[in-house]
Amino acid sequence: MNRTLATFADSQSNQSYVVFDRNAKRLQRDRAAAKNDGADQRTVDYLRNEVAERMIERLLDVKRKYESVLDVGAGPGHFSRLIESKLTNKILMLEMSERSLHRDPDSEFDVPVVRIHADEENILRVIEPSSQEAVVSCLSLHWINDLLGALIQIREVLKPDGLFLGALLGRDTLFELRTALQVAELEREGGISPHVSPMTDTGDITNLLGRAGFTLLTVDIEDITVKYPSMFELLEDLQNMGEGNAVIGSRHLLHRDTLIAASAAYQALHGNEDGTVPATFQVIFLIGWKPAAKQPTQ
Repeated sequence: MNRTLATFADSQSNQSYVVFDRNAKRLQRDRAAAKNDGADQRTVDYLRNEVAERMIERLLDVKRKYESVLDVGAGPGHFSRLIESKLTNKILMLEMSERSLHRDPDSEFDVPVVRIHADEENILRVIEPSSQEAVVSCLSLHWINDLLGALIQIREVLKPDGLFLGALLGRDTLFELRTALQVAELEREGGISPHVSPMTDTGDITNLLGRAGFTLLTVDIEDITVKYPSMFELLEDLQNMGEGNAVIGSRHLLHRDTLIAASAAYQALHGNEDGTVPATFQVIFLIGWKPAAKQPTQ
């Protein structure tokens, strides 16, 4: 995918500590959605829109119609706007950023939507147990502190034989940016600080889904590679997406000369022949079902 041309290149625990500052993440999303009345953020919807398209294909494979679908960490509705009336009668959009939740009007959705302003880490505070036939989540769960706890809550709000379909960013996401920043910081500042958030991998997520009580698991990975003119356009787009660093205790500002060195390192280590630089978004897609008496075992 080019940042300007938008073409794609594909390849097929219960935590006792807090890693992410959820309030900082909410503020990042609010600011991104509010900037120029959402116009700037709409220009960077390309990543979530692409992941949502791949998720809807998986939902269509299930061949069911649901009374309602709960979209956890819905943002402005990248996934929800793709759901047609043949799939459900209603969509519940749950999002902690109020600005993001209300960015786009109801007229952009084919199905009636109910917008719920709430934190994805506290689903059971606003959704009744055993009330949903399907829960989806498109690129939000990688910012959850207690991922196992969130998965357990998702299972709890599902009815028996209810479907959970999710996508989150995996461990190798933005590895090019991570390595370039580390090289530049070591060279210019004599040490490194995390600027790209820690993420999970397929082994972790499969284990967590099983521990959360889901059955009939399917987990797979797809890489989405985006081409940018330079590292600076990537950083700008991440900010407009609301995907800035939210790791507690990390140093958020870098000196100008360190950023310039990082951009040069990015180009030297990972640059394309056409002068652009690639950014890899590793997407983990997951499907799980709430157990029910008559479910198949495989």
